[in-house]
Amino acid sequence: MTGAQQDFVLAERRGPVLVLTFNRPSKLNAWTNELEDRYFDLLDAAEDDPHVRAVVVTGAGRGFCAGADLTDLQAVGDVTELLDRRPRDVPLQLRKPLIGAVNGVAAGLGMVEALYCDVRFASPAARFTTAFAQRGLIAEYGISWMLPRLVGRSRAADLLLSSRMVDAEEALRIGLIDHLIVDGNVLAAAVAYAQQLATQCSPTSMAVIKQQLQTDADGTYADSVSRAEGLMFDAFRGEDLVEGVQSHLDKRTPTFPSLPTRSSRVPVRHL
Repeated sequence: MTGAQQDFVLAERRGPVLVLTFNRPSKLNAWTNELEDRYFDLLDAAEDDPHVRAVVVTGAGRGFCAGADLTDLQAVGDVTELLDRRPRDVPLQLRKPLIGAVNGVAAGLGMVEALYCDVRFASPAARFTTAFAQRGLIAEYGISWMLPRLVGRSRAADLLLSSRMVDAEEALRIGLIDHLIVDGNVLAAAVAYAQQLATQCSPTSMAVIKQQLQTDADGTYADSVSRAEGLMFDAFRGEDLVEGVQSHLDKRTPTFPSLPTRSSRVPVRHL
C-alpha cells in the first residue's frame, strides 16, 4: 500500500481506543475502493491487536462519508470488480465495540457505514440520507434489514423511498443516532465513551453481547433465553467474572484480559 493510499483513512491511538478517520475532506470523504481497503485493513488489524479495546470512526472536515464517489459510480457497468471485493459488512465482524462519531453528512453507503457502528454519536451538523433511489440504485448492503430495526418499517420505507435528508435532531428522535452532542466535540465525546467501555467492561463480555444482538435479532424470546443460559454458564466459569466482582468490591478499575487473537482463539459456544 502506498503512502497516498494510507492517507485515505488515518489511524490514531488514544490509549486503548483506536480512532479511524475517513480522510478525503475535499470530497466529503466519498467512498472509493482505496478508502475501503484501507479501512477494512485497519479494522482487521484492530481485531487482533490486544492493546485496542474499542474503535471510533469519524470523518475529516465537514462530512462523515458522502457515499460512493460518483466518479466511480459512472464506471460500474462491469460488475466483475464488485464480485471480487471483500464483503462490505466487514465492520459487523469486529468483536470489539465500534463507535461512530458522525460529524457531517452520511449519505448512501456512508449512511450504511454509520449504521454498521454499534453506537452512534452525532454533532448538530450531522445529516443522513439513504440516497439510493435518487441514484437509480436499490437498498444496498443490508440497510433494508438494519433500518427497520432501528426506526420501524414505515419510517424505513419513508427514508429509503424518498431519500430525503434527515437532520441530527430528527435522527435522534427516530433512533438513527444514540447521542447528540450539542455542546462540545462529537469526536471527543465518542472517544470518552469508547474509553469507558475499554477500561470498565470485559472485552469477552462485550464480544459475546455483540454476537447475541446479531443472533437474537430474528429469533424468538425463548430461543434467546435458552442461548443466554448456556453462555451464562460459560461466563460463570470464566476469569472475567472473578475480576469483575473483585474489582467492584475493591472499588478499583478492573483489569480484564484481552480477547484472544484469531490464530489463538478457542472454539466458542455456538449461538
